[in-house]
Amino acid sequence: MYIRRATRLLTATLACACASALALPVASAAPAPPAPSPTAGPHAFAPAPYTTNPTAAVRRDAEADAKKALAAHGRVAHRSGSDAFTVRNLVVDRDGSASVRFDRTYKGLPAYGGDVVVHLKSDGSYESLTSAAEAAPALSTTPWLAASRAAKLSEKAFDGSADTVSTPHLAVQLDGTASALVWETVVSGVRADQTPSRLHVLVDAHSGKVLRTRDEVSTFAPAGRAAQARTSGATATDSAAPAPSAAATAVTGRSIYSGQVSLDATQSGSGYSLQDPSHGNGYTTNLNHATNGTGSLFTSSTGTFGNGSPSDPASAGADAHYGAAMTYDYFKTAHGRSGIFGDGRGVPSRTHYGNAYVNAFWDGSQMTYGDGQGNQRPLVELDVAGHEMAHGVSGALTGWDETGETGGMNEGTSDIFGTLVEFYADNPVDKPDYTMGELINISGNNQPLRWMNQPSLDGSSPDCWNSNNGGLDPHYSMGPLNHWFFLAAVGSGNHGYGNSPTCNNSTVTGIGNDKAGKIWFKALATYANSRENYHQARIDSLKAAADLYGAHCTEYNTIEAAWAAVSVTGADPVPGTCGSQPGSPSVTNPGNQTTAVGTAVSLQIQASDPGGSTLTYSASGLPAGLSVNASTGRITGTPTTAGTSSVTVTAKNTAGATGTAAFTWTVNDDGNPPGGCGDLPAWSATTPYAPGDRVAYNGHTYTSQWYSTGAEPGAPGSWAVWTDGGAC
Repeated sequence: MYIRRATRLLTATLACACASALALPVASAAPAPPAPSPTAGPHAFAPAPYTTNPTAAVRRDAEADAKKALAAHGRVAHRSGSDAFTVRNLVVDRDGSASVRFDRTYKGLPAYGGDVVVHLKSDGSYESLTSAAEAAPALSTTPWLAASRAAKLSEKAFDGSADTVSTPHLAVQLDGTASALVWETVVSGVRADQTPSRLHVLVDAHSGKVLRTRDEVSTFAPAGRAAQARTSGATATDSAAPAPSAAATAVTGRSIYSGQVSLDATQSGSGYSLQDPSHGNGYTTNLNHATNGTGSLFTSSTGTFGNGSPSDPASAGADAHYGAAMTYDYFKTAHGRSGIFGDGRGVPSRTHYGNAYVNAFWDGSQMTYGDGQGNQRPLVELDVAGHEMAHGVSGALTGWDETGETGGMNEGTSDIFGTLVEFYADNPVDKPDYTMGELINISGNNQPLRWMNQPSLDGSSPDCWNSNNGGLDPHYSMGPLNHWFFLAAVGSGNHGYGNSPTCNNSTVTGIGNDKAGKIWFKALATYANSRENYHQARIDSLKAAADLYGAHCTEYNTIEAAWAAVSVTGADPVPGTCGSQPGSPSVTNPGNQTTAVGTAVSLQIQASDPGGSTLTYSASGLPAGLSVNASTGRITGTPTTAGTSSVTVTAKNTAGATGTAAFTWTVNDDGNPPGGCGDLPAWSATTPYAPGDRVAYNGHTYTSQWYSTGAEPGAPGSWAVWTDGGAC
């Protein structure tokens, strides 16, 4: 239905991603950590076999098919007669299959926790459906609690100084099998540590109980860990948001943490500004210690920004600008996503927020960085930038908040992608590793803020999951997810990035950053729901591993082993055995063969490649006298020796990926194959035939006119496939 368009789209997307990677101003390679070392740099990340940015035509078809499927399978979605659904986002795989995510409303009210994902086959037909809700909502939308009372309760729930309280509006919260009518109020203000806040408070419209809160602002460090920003609440002197620029100019950034880097900027006359046309016109500004406003766009008359130290405000600007570009390129190359927002737009980055503000935050539309202790350690390190902007990606895909286990996975996801941005950049000064914020000295003890190999080293994060995990601050409850990713990517033991013990004393061998990162991204984009917990994340990541690399293949088994190693276990969600891996050629098994000594053989092996690549063929175990044509895949020859052989045929594409089929081949010495006709083999319903193949069936000889499997010679309509040569 839309598979061909999807294939063309993805080919174009991959080509663009590769071109983007080649054009990056990457520094010389860093010295390798102790072996074995994960590969780093853009070349270490393969183009994604999926995209969240399909063409308009592909998107239209996928959405239409998903809406039909949702209408036909409403019971699986726990759909009530008062529900309506709107598309939130979708992801399309290389083979044209798609997953379309819907948000729900109930009687016209937002229904939080009611999201649904419809999974479509490559031809657009329904495959499956998953729902965050476990029961259809059925409740009155008449509140008992007055809106004014809900507003006061919401303001009371705000931890900080509230500036504004919105007018409450009604919504529905779905949580498992329960549903509740709620008042939703947005309280805007400043937290105790001077982080801005836009807190969504859901108050039960009957009991007045606060059921859930969600802040639009996500920080790098947990509450209370960072020192307060001493500020008067000043507003920056803003420069107007820069107009889009047509072409990028390479300039030099002398950053604090990444050394001297090449930056994409805009030239106007003899001056330069940190606006990046190569990355969606993202731009970087200086708040000059204010806490409001856009700030002033960094400019230079020489084409050099910063002096490598905090003494020049542009040094932090260079770090922030570099981090935004690397994050954009990582997601584009490794995951086929066009920018943080998914629409090609770049990210505005504000530096020098507040006074001695020891944190950084993402507020849903822009990045903001404080200057750290004494205004001498700006939080603009590369993994901090990647962490915070990854909130924009995961938030858009899943709608995760910071509550319970969902919050921990939200923060852990940002650590995962922040780390992968660091490996993508492969900066020789800020060398890639599996610690977070190791250069900014956020705690004043010259230690990182977090360790992925052993999260408990921070004194608060658990290495292993337990039932109390959801009660922790999300910056600590992320521990098991960070640990899982390290084990999946690198493995247990000491690989040069610190020892990583397992919770079950097992040994895990990692599959590498790129594969582990793709599995986690696909788990989010294709399967995760807005109320995700650790055990559901295990299921979703295993499904993603099966989609990308095959069920129960090495990658799948490693993901499972890594989850078990952090005490997250459960039933196998994808039964089966390891076969050909997605993205590799698929070989149709011809079935077991029987021929005779001295009888000529001609068997066409049928294989296909998902990317349309040219295939070459090989075979092992063929009976003596037979061989396979490497170009056509046809097995020919005359058997010389009786016996039964175990044959494996292999098709390989130009990228080196392979698919196989195994069968037995029996050679009899009586000169007449069972069911045959002279020197002709008997027709088999499981054997694929090509034009020119000859068989015997029901005492007649037949010659194939077309490609077929299971088309019975002599049956009504078989004239289009077989020509009857008459009786034997």
